[in-house]
Amino acid sequence: MDILLDDPATEKQFKEILAKIRLRKNGETVALMKKMGVNYKINWGASIIHLRELAKDYDKNHLLALKLWNKGWRETMIVASMIDVPDEMSEEQMDYWTKSTETVELIEQLVANLFVHSKFAFVKALYLVHYAGLQMIGRLAMVDKKAINEMFEPFFSVMAPLAKDPQLGQVFYRTMTALINRDPDLCKTCEAFLLEVKEMEEEQAKNMATVLLEDIADLKQDLA
Repeated sequence: MDILLDDPATEKQFKEILAKIRLRKNGETVALMKKMGVNYKINWGASIIHLRELAKDYDKNHLLALKLWNKGWRETMIVASMIDVPDEMSEEQMDYWTKSTETVELIEQLVANLFVHSKFAFVKALYLVHYAGLQMIGRLAMVDKKAINEMFEPFFSVMAPLAKDPQLGQVFYRTMTALINRDPDLCKTCEAFLLEVKEMEEEQAKNMATVLLEDIADLKQDLA
């Protein structure tokens, strides 16, 4: 990643954000998250809504985002994803931030707030770790209205083995649903892909394909 020199104005904003996060401390939320298996090294329990409101008080700032991410709090990393500048983000940064994430929550925030807006989005969706890659593909299908269908076709070969993983079932379903609903022609490609998935030996893949093919059949009926 690029080395950026710090400056007093950014340092002041950095300290302001840390103070505001501390004021949003919620011990009950932290305890509930731990009970659900969502663990961070440091978690103040601030809600995503409050963090989004906090981020709106600041202009997009790549250096500030890097400082917040490196702080390592749950909240600073989420705010970093909200205020970073997509065009100033490198592929190396995307890789590093993905590898240093601790939870599904953080991956979802990274993808939705930042990664999907990067010029590297389609390329990185092919190579990011399983959950992050699926999340990225789904978000691209929903938000990148200018992308042609051919840009999504390479994803199917990556997604095929992921259909077998029960731990990825929910995000696989959401991603496929986004692709199915994006465009009638892409829906046909999805249908052909799912027919192949249905022939796999693994029950997870068979069941997932069956459910999604039923969704496609319902969609066709609704459009008839």
